[in-house]
Parts: sequence; structure tokens; C-alpha cells
Amino acid sequence: MAGWERHEGVAVSLPLEGIDTDQLIPARFMSAPRSAGYGGFLLHDMRFDPDGALRPEMVLNRHPEASVLVARRNFGSGSSREAAVYALADFGIRAVIAPSFGDIFAANAVNNGLLPAQVSPDAVERLIAALNGGAAPARIDLAVGTVTIAGQAIDFALDAIWKRKLINGWDDIDLTASHRAEIAGFADRRRRAAPWVWPARDVREPRAE
Repeated sequence: MAGWERHEGVAVSLPLEGIDTDQLIPARFMSAPRSAGYGGFLLHDMRFDPDGALRPEMVLNRHPEASVLVARRNFGSGSSREAAVYALADFGIRAVIAPSFGDIFAANAVNNGLLPAQVSPDAVERLIAALNGGAAPARIDLAVGTVTIAGQAIDFALDAIWKRKLINGWDDIDLTASHRAEIAGFADRRRRAAPWVWPARDVREPRAE
């Protein structure tokens, strides 16, 4: 996964609270292979009417080029399905700006290169008003921790480790691997200090026939 530090794109707002993972991708679509792409399933029941036609009033249908989404509190709540992040990422969304996120959703987002940028409720309301149901240029600087939408620059909160993972394009395994030397050093010190806790045969070596 490629990391990123700055992003320039188009922002739109979805001024709703509690957009949960079942709304982001309804469960009936989750049997599809990821290789087929999940972007078409994103917010399916908001974007499509019962006959399968696009709803022209839905902002993502009017601006499918959008890469930054502004929403109200508790975005990504509900089940732990990582497919909700896949749907956003495959659609082309690089960042979601909201006052709060579902914890598991936010962690899944970072592991897939998607920024969950937490800002104050007042800041979100200012952005929603500035967007006014349409689209506007957006610029994100991860290193500085700012998002600029419709000319308004707003600071966002992001865990330092999450920022490092996004910039480097790392998931949890990559982050652990970045400490490989320290892990190996600890294992060697522990082996010398407490040899009785180690197996008699090194499990890394093949068993003799």
C-alpha cells in the first residue's frame, strides 16, 4: 500500500449522524470478491432507488470525483466489517472528516490508507455550511495536521502512530516489522537471561529425520 502525506482533491458533505457500516456497505453485497471492487456498493441504499437507478439528488452521484467526505458524529459505527472501508477506498475516498468515529472503523481505515480526521462539531458545521450541498477543493496535510476545504483551514486530531502508518503506507504488520531489530534484540537478551523458558530444540530449525 502506498503511503501519502498530502492530498488535493474534491470535498463533499454528507450531513448525517451515525452513518454506520451497514449503510456504508449493506451486508448483502459482502459476498462479492474484493478483487471485483467495492466502490459500486458504497452507500448503496442512499445512492440508488429501489429500481436500481441513481438518485440524482445524492451528492456522491452528482460529484463522483469526490475524494474527501465531511460528515457528522459517530461515522462508521456498528459492526466491525472492514468492507465498509474497502467501499470508501474503492470509490476513491481518501479521507473522512467528522467529529467522531467508530473505533474499529477508524483503525481499519488507517490500515487501508484512509484518513479518519477528527475535528470539532463546530468545525464540521462550518464545513457543511461552506459546501452547501455541493463540492469544493480540498487539501490535506498529514504532517501538519490540517485540512483546507472551501478556503477554510481546520486542524484535525490524529494519533501519532496512525499518522506514521498513513505516511508510510503501513498496516499493523508493517508497523510491527519496523521494530524487527528491537524485537530480535529483546529475544536474544531474554534467551540469555532465562534459558530455561526456551524449548530444548530451536523451533526455527528443521526437525532431524
